Amino acid sequence: MTATTLQPNTELAELSRPGASLAVDATAIAGRQSWAVAAEAGRTMDLAVPALLVEGVTKRFVVGRRKRPVTAIADVSLRLERGGTVGILGANGSGKSTLIRLVSGLLTLDQGRVEVFGHDVAREEMAVKRLINRVSVDAAFFKKLSPMENLLFAARLYGLDAGTAKRDAVVICERLGIARKRLGRPTEQMSRGMQQKVAIARALLTSPALLLLDEPTTGLDPRSKLDVQAFIEDVRARHDASIVLTTHDLEEADRLCERIAVLDNGRAVVQDTPDGLKRLVAEQGKPATLHSVFMTYTGRSLDEDVEEGEPDENDD
Repeated sequence: MTATTLQPNTELAELSRPGASLAVDATAIAGRQSWAVAAEAGRTMDLAVPALLVEGVTKRFVVGRRKRPVTAIADVSLRLERGGTVGILGANGSGKSTLIRLVSGLLTLDQGRVEVFGHDVAREEMAVKRLINRVSVDAAFFKKLSPMENLLFAARLYGLDAGTAKRDAVVICERLGIARKRLGRPTEQMSRGMQQKVAIARALLTSPALLLLDEPTTGLDPRSKLDVQAFIEDVRARHDASIVLTTHDLEEADRLCERIAVLDNGRAVVQDTPDGLKRLVAEQGKPATLHSVFMTYTGRSLDEDVEEGEPDENDD
């Protein structure tokens, strides 16, 4: 099948309001500028620069001394304007998590370039990490500590005022459906779905300019999933955050994303708005649904688990 890639919409979204704070990535805190300096940097960014620019990105993994490298991402390009949300759809092994890790700087590029608000992830790592935060499906915590203790620890790393962070943490957690009385109990006593909510709260607490959500609602019950989706919409609307969302949930992608890129075996086979993708398949006499879009451009259902693609079993 010939890959079809549509050019993304270039309509600009308004940048975060003056005074909004930007994030410092918790994986590389030492030696960073303060939160206030990061916020000031955000206010001076060129409005014409997109939130995220991915051009011709390729990533290969060596899986054995006598085996050929596995290509996890192959010549992928996409663009996310400020204040927008782009969804990455793909079956397990399609390259979604690898792409997120490349954008966040956790993996190095083999080819191509990635820019976050005009900063190259390879050459300006520190500047990029001040602007992003990432939520993954395998979020880690200090299990013996309570959710509030974990959140306040993260707040200190990011240079946030403790009092303000505590108040914000309560508001965010309650909005996500975590009762205040549960914030003082050990995190290890919470369900996996509830721990995922705490991970989302931890990322949102830092008000990142670019929020990378790697299957954030995986493992959540239907009510909790709706709570998280509603809060993501709220964050985008009130704080002008730019969001990259990977998901297996077609309804979630349709609800939250202004644009969608479909990955198949590491390649972006089609990109457009949800309505634009539906029109593409409708013009071919097929049902105007995202499920039909996925079947048309990948030849499989999103429910199928792809074994090949990425060597890391947790990286899909």
